[in-house]
Amino acid sequence: MKVNGAMKQNRRRFLKVAGTTTAALALGGLPFAARAASAATEKLKIGVVGSGRIGGTLGGVWVKAGHEVMFSSRNIVHDKALAAKLGPNARAGTPREAAAFGEVLLIAVPYRALPEVGKDLGNLIKGKVVIDPNNPIPSRDGEIATWAREKGAGLASTELLPGARIVRAFNAIGYARMGAAHEQQGERMGMPIASDDAKAVAVASRLIREIGYEPVLIGGLAMGKYLMPGTPLAGERTPEQIRKIAATLK
Repeated sequence: MKVNGAMKQNRRRFLKVAGTTTAALALGGLPFAARAASAATEKLKIGVVGSGRIGGTLGGVWVKAGHEVMFSSRNIVHDKALAAKLGPNARAGTPREAAAFGEVLLIAVPYRALPEVGKDLGNLIKGKVVIDPNNPIPSRDGEIATWAREKGAGLASTELLPGARIVRAFNAIGYARMGAAHEQQGERMGMPIASDDAKAVAVASRLIREIGYEPVLIGGLAMGKYLMPGTPLAGERTPEQIRKIAATLK
């Protein structure tokens, strides 16, 4: 009975998030539409914490899209070289500087580093949209990965990054594909995402589209456990395929 109750609660949370996003567009009228159009073209300040394969690739595409991006990692020399290569909209700093700089944050680190990131950045990430592409891998991350998989990666990330408005995304597609998707013609592949925050979903969805994917909300962060390699949602799929698979998951 407890399991069924939890499933119903998660379903209600998902419907609330999805409904809030849809209703805002449907009921807002022309004034809202004007604001939405403005928000869709406004350039953002994005802080990247972890500028390796995923962070460097995604951040690079966002720079090309016109956003200001600050890259950070434990290797400032690497970050400065990356920023210099990408041009005037890119810059380098410490993780704390990137967290303070960004209106939106991409935290892309080995999962075992998330507790330290959460402690070090603390209040700097509270209330901000945080895109979470991090996967708990036991062979690399040890015991915390086992705990995160048992809890569910989306809920675990929320606990490790308290106060952040998390959107789980970019979890089951190779970084090389992410860097080239925006150049492809024709139907876009889908990007499954999970979040409990409708406004955060709207912000992240815009950035996901600029990478070259169509975001598909599969549910709240409790469903984030399915956004990683080895699950039914791993790999590139069309939006419709993602929706059909997600409908079978609990």
